[in-house]
Amino acid sequence: MKKGKKYQDAAKLIEKGKLYDPDEALKLVCKTATAKFDETIELHAKLGVDSRHADQQVRGAVVLPNGTGKDVKVLVFARDDKAEAAKAAGADFVGAEDMAQKIQTENWFGFDVAIASPDMMGVVGRIGRILGPKGLMPNPKAGTVTPDVAKAVQEAKAGKIEYRLDKANIIHCPIGKASFGPDKLKENFKVLMSAIIKAKPAAAKGIYLRSVTIASTMGPGVKIAANRLEA
Repeated sequence: MKKGKKYQDAAKLIEKGKLYDPDEALKLVCKTATAKFDETIELHAKLGVDSRHADQQVRGAVVLPNGTGKDVKVLVFARDDKAEAAKAAGADFVGAEDMAQKIQTENWFGFDVAIASPDMMGVVGRIGRILGPKGLMPNPKAGTVTPDVAKAVQEAKAGKIEYRLDKANIIHCPIGKASFGPDKLKENFKVLMSAIIKAKPAAAKGIYLRSVTIASTMGPGVKIAANRLEA
């Protein structure tokens, strides 16, 4: 597939085969984000683990100091006091069976994050097959199954993101918008990378960070010297 002129011009700014340090890479990725909208900057980290093994899973959540730049829509499964607390904390949608029904019958996905109080997991479990493949299933490891739903809502709104391996052992995560500029992006990048490094499973053998690339929505990838990040 032929890439557009903007992409080709942006790609010329990146030295083929070069591994950049994070500062340089983030400056370049901002420079190559030339679309008419505020492009999202994403991190792609390929890890030396095998996600098919339970003891080599890498998953967690982290609050980015500068947020993601996205207005995050939050759905909370809760009842009574917890439902009221979730509403007060700024949840966009709050409910129980009614919300599960809406997702199931209307194929509704007007939210980015789903949070549940532990007593609601019986209800949420019934739609696990729908939420799971979309990465929307509440999970204790990510802090989205919690008795303190209000705190979880505040964190989600403040820029909490979940990182997890896909089937190719790659983690894909947003670290902000091009308009943030290199300094704010670097703060977010450092927080996310240190969380991924800390989450290294004991069973992982050999090189853990195989490759680290950052790219804007429409721009080319910029490769980062992964070996310098673990030092």
